[in-house]
Amino acid sequence: MDSSVYRFGQYALDADRRRLSHDGQWVDVEPRALDLLCHLVEHRGRVVSEDELRDRMGRGHAVSEAALAALLRTARLAIGDSDTRQQLIRTIRPHGYRFVAHTTVASTAPAAPPPASGGPAGADADREVIRFCRSADGTRIAYALTGEGPPLVKTANWLTHLDLDRTSPMWAHWFDGLTRGRQLVRYDERGCGLSSWDMGSFTLDDLVADLDAVADAVGLDRFPLLGVSQGGAVAVAYAALRPERVSHLVLTSAYARGQLIRAGSQAERDAAEVDLDIARAGWRSQDSSSFLRYFASQFLADATPAEWDAFAAYQRQTTSPANGLRFLEEFTRIDVSGVAHEVTCPTLIIHSRDDARVPVAQALELATLVPDSRLVLLEGRNHLFTADDPAWPTFLTHLHNFLSE
Repeated sequence: MDSSVYRFGQYALDADRRRLSHDGQWVDVEPRALDLLCHLVEHRGRVVSEDELRDRMGRGHAVSEAALAALLRTARLAIGDSDTRQQLIRTIRPHGYRFVAHTTVASTAPAAPPPASGGPAGADADREVIRFCRSADGTRIAYALTGEGPPLVKTANWLTHLDLDRTSPMWAHWFDGLTRGRQLVRYDERGCGLSSWDMGSFTLDDLVADLDAVADAVGLDRFPLLGVSQGGAVAVAYAALRPERVSHLVLTSAYARGQLIRAGSQAERDAAEVDLDIARAGWRSQDSSSFLRYFASQFLADATPAEWDAFAAYQRQTTSPANGLRFLEEFTRIDVSGVAHEVTCPTLIIHSRDDARVPVAQALELATLVPDSRLVLLEGRNHLFTADDPAWPTFLTHLHNFLSE
């Protein structure tokens, strides 16, 4: 079936199929940002108000000003525009936004071939099922299956929410990237998201048991495992405990020892305690926005203040203040340095050279501890790779090449 294709400059936008191409090559765009772009292009004859865009993006849920700004920035970057350049999407204050590029409309789809993965970016990510299982101690764990193909399991990490992640500007591009030709298996950590918020026991052994329960529920025998941030420590512990199940291990922005455990001097211990004190004050405060923005700036050092606010708002939706504080306190004391040498599978360690949250020294330590490992250092300061981070496509290339070996 033919669909309307809008052409502007070297870009072609298939609004019905939600596909964007540049010079015949598919462009990866976070789904909600692509939806925003389509809406602006389809209504290019007028100014589209912020309220209309929020309603369109929210689909019944509230969309903050910061979240809308982040989506708008992502849409602009996808077509070579920017907040300051505004040659295609123009801000019309105080009314809204207008797509101003010269546009022609065709009735056939772009001639570009699909990517090597077998479909346009995001096609596999549209297929998702959320289910529940019980960990060894009975805790309810929510997990999701996204995409199709051989499995890739991602351990839980700081404050996720299965029902919100795919529409979050901070996470949506991860699903497009990780589901290319694969089925992504992910889950919410005990204490947050759709998993039980009544954590009860919260030890490294509990977190490993949660991962094992998800693998059992999905019916996986052997699979590659991706650990991001503190999820990397859980992945290391699991790979050491269950070597027969883990075929490949990928550790991104990860560490073997938490901030208090790895503190080698009084100054470093004081810094770790100060970080915790700020967290305690922030999570216990009626208005935690200042702390959450500070925390977001460590995860997303090269992001904009609007993106920090969007990430802060997302954190408030994922867990309770009491659980958020408990997470931070436990993660500063996590330590897998004693079992890392027991990992037997090939391991890829990827880290930003100037990671503002976890120093690159932790990546070096992991590479020293894990026997069959290789280390890739990428330029940048972000702890979590954003959609427009130059390191993001490089990370995906290394990941997919490693998993295909």
